[in-house]
Amino acid sequence: MRLAFLGPAGTYGEQAALRLAELSGVANPDLVPQMGIRAVIKALASADCDGAVVPVENSVEGGVTASLDALWEHPELAVAHALVLPIRHALVGSGPISGISEVLSHPQALAQCSQWLGDQLPRALQLTTSSTAEAARMVAGSRFRGAVASLEAAEKHGLEVLAYPINDVPGNCTRFLLLRRGERGLDGPLASVAFSLQANSPGALLGALGCFARRSLNMSRIESRPSKREMGEYIFFVDLELSEGRLPLEQALDELRPLCEHLALFGAYPLTNLVASEDQPPPDTQSQGPSGSLT
Repeated sequence: MRLAFLGPAGTYGEQAALRLAELSGVANPDLVPQMGIRAVIKALASADCDGAVVPVENSVEGGVTASLDALWEHPELAVAHALVLPIRHALVGSGPISGISEVLSHPQALAQCSQWLGDQLPRALQLTTSSTAEAARMVAGSRFRGAVASLEAAEKHGLEVLAYPINDVPGNCTRFLLLRRGERGLDGPLASVAFSLQANSPGALLGALGCFARRSLNMSRIESRPSKREMGEYIFFVDLELSEGRLPLEQALDELRPLCEHLALFGAYPLTNLVASEDQPPPDTQSQGPSGSLT
């Protein structure tokens, strides 16, 4: 199984890909790193890979817009499994923390550590990269650059762990999706749909959501994205809990379809929520500040 993920090696996407492959019964997946989320989904859509793993939502920063937009552009793809992965960021580098003047990472990772970075490295310039592991690769050997990345990325690139964990919210986690081509299933505890309405009129969204409410389908997430065609036109992404099986979902979609300009069902699928094991930070790195003192 060729499985695309946001690379290079050492990203949280790689961790999610390995775990999702294991959950799917694939013992030795051929992991194919891609530079960018759109490239990950394109590798699957073009049949270069058999599956793709993308982040779709973070508990702190919300939806990953690149994933949502790419999913909407490829409604032929199906969600096969979802995984909630605990995220524990570290500040890694090759020089002392007191000498860091630039911090590199993915925009989401920088945002998830914004308070810590503001308190501990207020003068450091923050530079965005395509992934956390790419940031780790770029700072290797530098005495003035640090990266926000995982412990795995630090190990792969021979970096020192300067502080860990540094994410502002202890319960920080990201939901990843395993995508595949082909038929979208209707059996599973969670389903994802997206739709755009025929008209932007009073009560239009309420009418659409009523299709779910009348069948007691609980929405675990709803998010809107601009259609990119005109101001005020949106695409709505909804996750639904299927506590009563597939029939209520089928009935809701039949009622919803006439109200929509476009309707995409990404399928029903299992959700695995990993409980973080007790973190074991390297010695003398727990929330270490620029002066080397614990804060």
